[in-house]
Amino acid sequence: MKSLTIQILFLFAISVAWGQENATISGYMNEESSGEPIIGGQVFVPSLQKGASTNEFGFYSLTLPKGNYQLIYRGGGFPNDTLNIVLSRDTIIKAELGESTEIEEVEINAKKTDNVNSTKIGQIELDINQIKKLPAFLGEVDVLKTIQLLPGVSSVSEGGQGFYVRGGGPDQNLVLLDNAQVYNASHLFGFFSVFNSDAVKSVNLIKGSMPASYGGRLSSVLEVNMNEGNNKKFKVTGGLGLISSRLTLEGPIVKNKGSFIVSARRTYIDLFMKAFIKKSSSFYGSSYFFYDLNAKLNYRLGPKDKIYLSGYYGKDLFNFGNKKEDFSVKMPWGNGIAALRWNHQFSSKLFMNTTATLTDYLFSFGSEQDQFKFELKSGIRDYGGKVELSYFPNTRHSIKMGADYLFHTFTPTSVSASQDDVVFDTGLAEIIQS
Repeated sequence: MKSLTIQILFLFAISVAWGQENATISGYMNEESSGEPIIGGQVFVPSLQKGASTNEFGFYSLTLPKGNYQLIYRGGGFPNDTLNIVLSRDTIIKAELGESTEIEEVEINAKKTDNVNSTKIGQIELDINQIKKLPAFLGEVDVLKTIQLLPGVSSVSEGGQGFYVRGGGPDQNLVLLDNAQVYNASHLFGFFSVFNSDAVKSVNLIKGSMPASYGGRLSSVLEVNMNEGNNKKFKVTGGLGLISSRLTLEGPIVKNKGSFIVSARRTYIDLFMKAFIKKSSSFYGSSYFFYDLNAKLNYRLGPKDKIYLSGYYGKDLFNFGNKKEDFSVKMPWGNGIAALRWNHQFSSKLFMNTTATLTDYLFSFGSEQDQFKFELKSGIRDYGGKVELSYFPNTRHSIKMGADYLFHTFTPTSVSASQDDVVFDTGLAEIIQS
């Protein structure tokens, strides 16, 4: 017991001495035009050849010996911003990078050892602007189609939405939207993903050695982050495609403190089918369409606290009818997702993210013929909570810790049937909780 006390006092003395000789620069890096956080931005000190990167919320922490320094803030697609400071104590600096107006000469140099300078092995981060530059099927920019072009990733089938990563199965991939799990990430029987490109900010694919914070997966983790919305000015964007239309509204709740974004998408395949299928046809009334809605709110409570509320709801609806046989099929399926997050900065080195999530996926198949009705349902509902702490002791190390809880409710089968006024006893729905 005496030895343990001596060790604790020794470590405390070291930390005090370290704190007297060093100071920490921390803060957020954002886009100047919209206030959106810059993910993966860098703060670099040329004189020491040291730096730090921003996390998924744009937060960074950099501990240096006290003294005079030149800081260079840089992010992909933005011009660098230089700042000279006298570092005598812990300092908070909020950096905003403006848009680039000139294209400068780019010189690329590489060394044989550059590929081992980072511990992010098998991890690929993609910006949505990069994804939008690639050719799109029927004009629909698709996140899942893009990652299938990456090394080690292949599609389930031509036109399919599932993907294999280094031999793993599609069910071995964890797909997240703002930390909430997505179980069926496809529309139109797998031809399009549920991710509306107008609402997506960045994509992170981890192809191996998944961090423990994701709960563990055999194959990969696909993490999709939504835009936060413009906190400077109100903005409306949209687009017309061959099969769908999009509309996005974003703007400040309180300028420079909070913002919102709402993005909706809907296909009009059902309108084309009505135009081409004559009313005299036996199959008149058959249709298919899908729609989805993304929404996100964020608000800064103070210099150290920020809350986020994001949601997604999407649905596919397939109808088939044969009037001659008095037969019809109705098949809807879709996802509902909600995530509430709270960021808190305890100190210049300690950052916390707390998340509560809800995921609800439902599939239904119903048919009717000669007054006989049959319906089959299945679904998954998850309630989750996670606390993550990130500690940045110095420029060479970071420590991440936390706790994660997820409660599953599975409904493999739920059957109902009736004939005229007679309701058949098909038993209770099977429910599995874990």
